[in-house]
Amino acid sequence: MTAKIIDGKQIAADMRAKLRTDVADLAKKGIVPGLGVILVGDDPASKSYVTAKQKACEEIGIYSEDNRLSASIPQNQLMAHINRLNKDPKIHGILTQLPLPRHFDELEMLMAIDPAKDVDGFHPVNVGKMVTGQKAFLPCTPHGVVQLLIKSGVKIEGANVVIVGRSNIVGKPLANILIQKSPLGNATVTVCHTRTKNLAEHTKRADIVIAAAGHPNTITAGMIKDGAVVIDVGVNRVEDSTKKAGYRLVGDVDFENVKEKASLITPVPGGVGPMTITMLLYNTVESAKHAAGLLK
Repeated sequence: MTAKIIDGKQIAADMRAKLRTDVADLAKKGIVPGLGVILVGDDPASKSYVTAKQKACEEIGIYSEDNRLSASIPQNQLMAHINRLNKDPKIHGILTQLPLPRHFDELEMLMAIDPAKDVDGFHPVNVGKMVTGQKAFLPCTPHGVVQLLIKSGVKIEGANVVIVGRSNIVGKPLANILIQKSPLGNATVTVCHTRTKNLAEHTKRADIVIAAAGHPNTITAGMIKDGAVVIDVGVNRVEDSTKKAGYRLVGDVDFENVKEKASLITPVPGGVGPMTITMLLYNTVESAKHAAGLLK
């Protein structure tokens, strides 16, 4: 058996085409969804990611306001930018790129964002709504993973899902989404982590394995059952002298060997990554619709 590759680029492109239509329909009503982006410092990965998000906004017609701030600014100046975006009617979503430089208080920053504009889904109000099954902005990467599964025809209801990783950004929210009594959930979920004993005993029982541990080769072929679906959220740099940059990107899964046992698998890059930005665009458009009274 060789796994079918889940093409995250194509699924994301299809979703963005639908969003482009939604944005065009909103424009006819005089509504332009707006995303306010704040980037503090000059971390290369963050700069690249923010640039990709801005390009994606342009492609589907979302207004994007770029705020690039020095890493040396005090916390109160960052808060002032957030407060301004909270009050700006042109802005329906606020994204502050994480991680922030060490001297900033990330929790204070997250708490300052208006929950109605929290398109990352990280504000405690939205997290609480998600956990209790209320309508809320879902965090982009976990929601993107679920959409990949659904659009690839994977049955989530009743499935035994093992998530390897318990971060606030991926593992925890993804587990909460998948256990909800909703079309996105109804799975039986096990969350594993660095203190889990006999990790393979858990992953071998799973119909769906989701790797979000942040370490290459966390999931090997001997750790999954034949025909399992494998979603790789990890993005890791490994040295590669054959590449101009001196490195290549790999996930948390031993892709070449696992694909010979899985039924479906995501590549890295080109799997989950494109979906993260797509779900950010989706949340921004939904926020604009809600602000215009088009959604309950």
